[in-house]
Amino acid sequence: MRKVSLSSRVFDTVNILFMLIILVAVLYPILNIIATSVSSSRYISTGSVTVWPQGFNIEAYTTVFKDPYIFKGYLNSILYAVGSTGLMLLFTSLMAYPLTVQGFVGKKFLTIFLMITMFFGGGLIPTYLLMRSMHLLDTVWVMILPGAIGAYNVFLFRTFFMNIPSELRESALMDGANDPVVLFRIILPLSKALLATFALFGLVGSWNSWFEALVYLQDQDKYPLQMVLRNYLFTLDTNAIAGRVGAGNVAINQAGDSLDPQAVRMSVIIITMFPIMCIYPFFQKHFTKGILVGSIKG
Repeated sequence: MRKVSLSSRVFDTVNILFMLIILVAVLYPILNIIATSVSSSRYISTGSVTVWPQGFNIEAYTTVFKDPYIFKGYLNSILYAVGSTGLMLLFTSLMAYPLTVQGFVGKKFLTIFLMITMFFGGGLIPTYLLMRSMHLLDTVWVMILPGAIGAYNVFLFRTFFMNIPSELRESALMDGANDPVVLFRIILPLSKALLATFALFGLVGSWNSWFEALVYLQDQDKYPLQMVLRNYLFTLDTNAIAGRVGAGNVAINQAGDSLDPQAVRMSVIIITMFPIMCIYPFFQKHFTKGILVGSIKG
């Protein structure tokens, strides 16, 4: 049995203590939000709620779920997240695969073109004008199409695909397969870790996105859940909450003095966080392998 040196023990101890501090720093805000969302108004107003509920009360959740914009926001966010992530994985794979094929005409031009887009962007105003000229403003597609292709993602996909033995493609072509068959039947099934990692990135990024909706959407029925959350957080009292969101005014007014605006805000935050917290464990096993995709030079 190898003897562990004193310096290694000190390092392990310090490392464990450091990670525990980070764990507490991450968990405390989450526990405080949960506790505040189910605490009574009189305890919240006095600031006595920390990580444990005081005067258990779920009236904030029952009030929030009476707001139809919560359910519309959920459906819209699911549509935007699944749609944009699915298109991103599809189009990025279609763009990256030809860049791995030896002798592909135009590979150098496409590589340079993609690199230019990584360093230079049009900015918000030109992007807005582009969306308007394409008649995408205030439509579902304005939340889905713009993120379909990203130069950084293309290069990472290309790097991963280049680490797959080229003999597999050559054998498939000799057996009569074409490039779409090679991509969808051979390359992508071998890239599950890559796809799972970028699917997680895409879902989380789209789910947490609100600025694009603020700029491009005017119809509240198309608002994602994050915009509904923003409307709740940018208010000062329960009446303003109802006015900004556009629904739930009667429900909030009927809640009485026991309903604290802070509890309403925290309950909406928990409702917004819940889906991502549920799907993350299913992607975690692929995350470690997929996150290292860019560390190997293709």
